[in-house]
Parts: sequence; structure tokens; C-alpha cells
Amino acid sequence: MDLIIRHATLPDGRRDVDIGIRDGRFAAIRPGLDAEGTEEIDAGGRLVSPPFVDAHFHMDATLSLGLPRLNASGTLLEGIALWGELKPDLTVDALVNRAMAYGDMAVAQGLLAIRSHVDVCDDRLLAVDALLEVKRRMAPYLHLELVAFPQDGLLRSPNAKANLVRALDRGVDVIGGIPHFERTMADGAASIRWLCELAAERGLRVDMHCDESDDPLSRHIEILAAETIRTGLQGRVTGSHLTSMHSMDNYYVSKLLPLIAEAGVHAIANPLINITLQGRHDTYPKRRGMTRVPELLAAGVNVAFGHDCAMDPWYGMGSGDMLEVAHMGLHVAQMTSMEGVSRCFDAVTVNAARVLGLDEHGLAEGRRADLVLLQAGDVHEAIRLRANRLLVMREGRVLARSAERKSSLYLAERPPEAGLEFRPGSIS
Repeated sequence: MDLIIRHATLPDGRRDVDIGIRDGRFAAIRPGLDAEGTEEIDAGGRLVSPPFVDAHFHMDATLSLGLPRLNASGTLLEGIALWGELKPDLTVDALVNRAMAYGDMAVAQGLLAIRSHVDVCDDRLLAVDALLEVKRRMAPYLHLELVAFPQDGLLRSPNAKANLVRALDRGVDVIGGIPHFERTMADGAASIRWLCELAAERGLRVDMHCDESDDPLSRHIEILAAETIRTGLQGRVTGSHLTSMHSMDNYYVSKLLPLIAEAGVHAIANPLINITLQGRHDTYPKRRGMTRVPELLAAGVNVAFGHDCAMDPWYGMGSGDMLEVAHMGLHVAQMTSMEGVSRCFDAVTVNAARVLGLDEHGLAEGRRADLVLLQAGDVHEAIRLRANRLLVMREGRVLARSAERKSSLYLAERPPEAGLEFRPGSIS
């Protein structure tokens, strides 16, 4: 073996597992591996995970916080207006530099696959060209998938249809949309039909910003699911945000959830941003806006979490840490059972990989040796601590390392060091 990681814990709960890597692939994953490695690492019972996957992001806007000004109201609409103000001053070099810097943060956090929406309503397609260049540069270490996103509305923006097709012709991977931002509900429905037909014609996936609203009558996800079935796109379509479902009538949702499941539509919640941007018109009680994650999961829908924004016109926080996303999602969805915690971890790893169609993702013999060694004893502790990434690997090659996180103590009659790790029942 080129490398063996000994005594690892896996996300499914298996403990004391050895992971053997040869020629950039997982050659063996089992307890007591009877082999020698050119290099061996003792995980010491800590968690080895597949890499994190961000199923929904806007890399064209990332790290642009404060340009040309800050979002004073903190609202979605002011963020869109700010982005419109910034567009004329964008340059390919600045877009590339900011995206590459974010990619460095992502790799350090064990985030090795990102689906990024890229605005196609600028006739110059500067952001498209910039992110296609970023995708080329990052390819050896980070999978970047691009969505042609008509930010200002497919039908509302004069050249959006033509620009979207031009972006696909240049190599953008996925078809995007924003039906709730069209002028009318009817226009939103028409945009969904046109985009799904285009995806079926080209054999592409679809990922739409869908019902990112507090309006319970914003029901484009119903149309998206129906059009998915009509055009034969089952399993290749994603509805992102779905925040209006937070405010919908329960009886209507009881009909909607089986339709989404029947269509095989993936759902993406963006916990950090959904609870920041939604409910802005409420006094109290104040809606938090995140979609119905536990109910979608119970209906058999594949649910992933996205980071959505980081240090841009919509959100001034963020660091590429998908465990922070899972941590927020767990709290907002009240998924505090052990099963719920595990499903939140899946939402930023295997479920998100399923959205992107990443067949090589996951800890399984024969797959590409991509992994993250976390300073945590299990999935629960990983999310609780937003655990330090001790080691990040792709194809068996080390991309990033971190020293263990611990503090020296200067307290009488107490240990000289303290960490944050804790095993239930370990203190009596």
C-alpha cells in the first residue's frame, strides 16, 4: 500500500477501521488490515470522512464584500441590487483572483467539490469566462461545476435566454433558473417549461433557485416537479432554497412532498443564508424561512445543504466550512437526535455528492481516495466542534494538513492541556 490510515472511525459508526490506499484509490477498508504501507498514519479513533461537497454556491460574487458598498438592509433584494451595481466594474482578473482565494479556503476545510451558480444576465459573460478559467485551474484538486443562472430572470432580463445558451455553448455544465423572480407567476411557470425542455434536449442537469420567498403562494416547485416528469428528467433536477415551503399550508405540503419524491427532484437548503434573508418583513413571531428538511427526508427526497454565499452582497460571513452549514441546519431544523445529526452530516457529504452526480465520492473500495481526517471521534462531535481538519487528501495525495487544536492551561491542580473533544460517559 502507498498509505494506510489505521484505527479510523467512519461516518456510518464503524470503529477501528484501517484504510489502505494504492495508486490513488481505496484498495482496502476493513479492520485489522494485514498489509504494510509506505506511509502509515494512526487516526487514533478519529473520524475519516469523504470530502465535503457544497451543492449550492455563488463563486462569481464571493469575497466581494463591501463592493461597491455594504448591504445596509441585509435583504435579498438589496443584495441583488448591489450585485447589479457591481457588474459594470467587474473584471475577469478580479473574479478569478477572488474565486481562487476562496478555493484555497475550501481545500483547507476539506471542501473538494462545489456547484456554483454563475450570472448570465451580463451580456459580456465576464463571470462565465472567469469561472470557466477557475474551473480549469482548480481541476487537479477541486471539482467545480457551473450553473448558468439568469439572476435577473430568464424572461425579465432582455437577453437572458440567448446569454444562457451562449454560456452552455462555452462549457457551463448545468441549466439554472429563478422562476419566482419573474414578473408574474405565469412567467415563472413558462421559464420552468422552457428551461426543462432545453435541459432534456441537451442532456443536462437542472438546478433552479425556486421559491426563495416568504410567500406561501410561491409554488414553482410544484411546476418544476411536474415538468421534470413530463420531460423525463427524473433524478437530474434540483430545487434550491424552497423557502416558501416554510410558510405553506400543511395540507398543500402533504400533496406537494410526494410529487417532489415521485419526480426524483433533489432539494437544497442553505441554512446560513435562508435564515438570514427570510422573514425580513416579519415582526414577531418571526419566520426563519428554511425549507422543511425533516419532512422532505421522510418523504424520500434527497436533501443537501449549501453554503450559498460567503463574504458577498448577500452575506458578510462564511469561510467555506460545510460543518458550520450542517451545524446551523441541525439547529434550525431541530434535528438534534443522533439520526438527525447523522443526516445533517450526510447533507454536506454524500447527499450533496448525489446532487452533483459524483459517482467517485465516498469511502468505498475501488473509489478514488478522497478523504478528510477530522479532529473528532464521530459525526456528532464533528458537527458540534466544527472539527479541525487534520488531513485533506485527493487521489491519495495530501492537499492540506493542520496541527491538532488544543490549548495550554495554567490552572492549579488541573491538567496542563485542554481540548474540546469529549466522549459520552468518559467522565465519571
